[in-house]
Amino acid sequence: MTSLAALGFGYCARHLLAAHPGAFAPVIGTARTPDRLADLPSGVVPFLFDGEGLSAPLAAALAGTEVLLVSAPPDERGDPVLRCARPVLEAGRLAQVVYLTTLGVYGDHGGAWVDEATPPRGGSLRLERRLKAEEEWFGFGQAKGVPVSVLRLAGIYGPGRNALVQLKAGEARRIDKPGQVFNRIHVDDISATILACVAKRFDGVVNVTDDLPASPADPVAYAAELLGLPVPPAIPFAEAAKTMSPMALTFWAGNKRVANRRLKEELGVRLAFPTYREGLAALRDAEP
Repeated sequence: MTSLAALGFGYCARHLLAAHPGAFAPVIGTARTPDRLADLPSGVVPFLFDGEGLSAPLAAALAGTEVLLVSAPPDERGDPVLRCARPVLEAGRLAQVVYLTTLGVYGDHGGAWVDEATPPRGGSLRLERRLKAEEEWFGFGQAKGVPVSVLRLAGIYGPGRNALVQLKAGEARRIDKPGQVFNRIHVDDISATILACVAKRFDGVVNVTDDLPASPADPVAYAAELLGLPVPPAIPFAEAAKTMSPMALTFWAGNKRVANRRLKEELGVRLAFPTYREGLAALRDAEP
């Protein structure tokens, strides 16, 4: 069995293990605070990791890890995992790195198509840090001779995290920004991509995204139709932006259509949910 360390254990790691419980063992997971650590799933060996230092027990566990799944965000000093754990990882049994990042690093292309050959243009401090972290991981992989899969993820949705849930809670907003499009990806398809990267020892960048770049308002309207609820009124982007976080504003600043040919042709991933329509319909059927 292949061992896994999920550093910055979050939504994607939780779903990967829930959907594929026999894929990895043992599994270790990290969180920044004790309360988040206590929330890790049963069977995951928990370790605190705040990005400032590495405890001796965590260092020992990482030394025996074969697959590293990293979703901890970089900070002003770079990637916290490499900063604290590089010597341990270099000397250990590591055979594959999977680094989760964002399609946001491509920047704004006015709705035009981009793919992995498109030069990134972060355009914000947060996204420039992401690009720097990608470079750091590729440098580590080349030095150690370990493949590094950099997964640039579209907007993630799935169980408990989707427009259906937002509508039921009265929190859905149908934001109108003419010409704006986003790609999305169901967490099931992220899990399939991670497994494919490990199986193929994939080295490089891959866009993990669906087939249908669409207006941000469309999934909300479709979710309302699935639930038989009124479609929320459109809110002009200028009005909605007044209450958005800086991170959300950088997300909305990028307007592009993202191709997924490499995901399908090189990794052989067959999307379970090619568009938000199939994904939301399945979630409607599965969730109470």
